[in-house]
Amino acid sequence: MRTTLSLLGAHFGNLAKVHGIVTYKLSPYEQRAFAGAISHGVPNMFRRFRSNVFTVAPPFIVGYLIYDLTEREHERQMRKNPKDFEDEE
Repeated sequence: MRTTLSLLGAHFGNLAKVHGIVTYKLSPYEQRAFAGAISHGVPNMFRRFRSNVFTVAPPFIVGYLIYDLTEREHERQMRKNPKDFEDEE
């Protein structure tokens, strides 16, 4: 495989010349990673929470109530009945 002299100093992403495709690049030094995180992100988080809380919360609440009832009943059944041992000394 022969490489041309023009490609010898090229970086890996710039090895081929593609015609008809437009690409845009933004320097990482020009980006603002947290642009609008407080002004747009926090209200959006509350909006998403409000829209999903009635879908997600009821199954968790029902599951917790079933778990709590089962644990209480198990603890109740594991205790000894004091009336069974009244005649023993």
